[in-house]
Amino acid sequence: MQKFKVYSILILLLAVATACDFIPSFKNDERIPVAKVYEKSLYAEDIVDVLPQNISSQDSLLFVKNYINTWATEQLFLYQAELNLTNEASSFDKLVTDYRSALYINSYKEALVLTKLDTDISEEQIAEYYEANRENFRLNEALVQFKYLHTDTDRSDERGLIKLFKSKKKEDLDSLSDMALEFKSFNFNDTIWVKYYDMESKMDFLKTMDKNTVLKKSNFIKKEDSLGLYLVTIKNVLKRNEIAPVNYITPTIKQIILQKRKLELLKKIEVDLLNDAIKNQYFEKY
Repeated sequence: MQKFKVYSILILLLAVATACDFIPSFKNDERIPVAKVYEKSLYAEDIVDVLPQNISSQDSLLFVKNYINTWATEQLFLYQAELNLTNEASSFDKLVTDYRSALYINSYKEALVLTKLDTDISEEQIAEYYEANRENFRLNEALVQFKYLHTDTDRSDERGLIKLFKSKKKEDLDSLSDMALEFKSFNFNDTIWVKYYDMESKMDFLKTMDKNTVLKKSNFIKKEDSLGLYLVTIKNVLKRNEIAPVNYITPTIKQIILQKRKLELLKKIEVDLLNDAIKNQYFEKY
């Protein structure tokens, strides 16, 4: 139904164009031409393929008109460019040929890598790379392990809530987790290393505090403002220029190892391809 409407609009435009002395030639081509610039034609099906889904008839008409005008402008510029830049034509052709070759080659290489690359990386391999390259993993910003909760002020159970929050007992943490729906936001997993900036973005009041005061191991912060009550416990801190912990840097190490494997695999593929061509006399040097 949608395409029928669109074709109706395109046929209408075609009729208008015909009335303006544009007489399309159908001959052996069943496609419906809707515009022509010199010897190049734009067909109805070309526009239908790019037409947005669920578009109204009025918007369809506007889209079609704009598309035709844009297409015509591009063709006119291309015609003038080819006419006036004859001296540059050979260099342009070379660029197009080089780009086409690079596109094919790189796409084929990526396909080979996808089928042949070993993507399994063990914890031992990560640990080995980490230990051998520790100095490359110095932090450029502070990291923290922390937990926090944000809740309403004037809670009748505030004292008990603070006691549960400061506790290190598993059962107390479970009790807090059971109350999660009462909190505006929270994070009770203090085993994950987080950038200080990310922690600060969760609690705007931290931006008004001295960073060195906040970044102290086992620091407890209680803050009330117009947005509610905040409870924060800093479990651990790693400051700028310290070595990043292995569990924080693991995703980066995996990417480095995979990239190294990829380069080694591509080199092997190139060598094998060349040797195979020489062996089968597809490649000869004179």
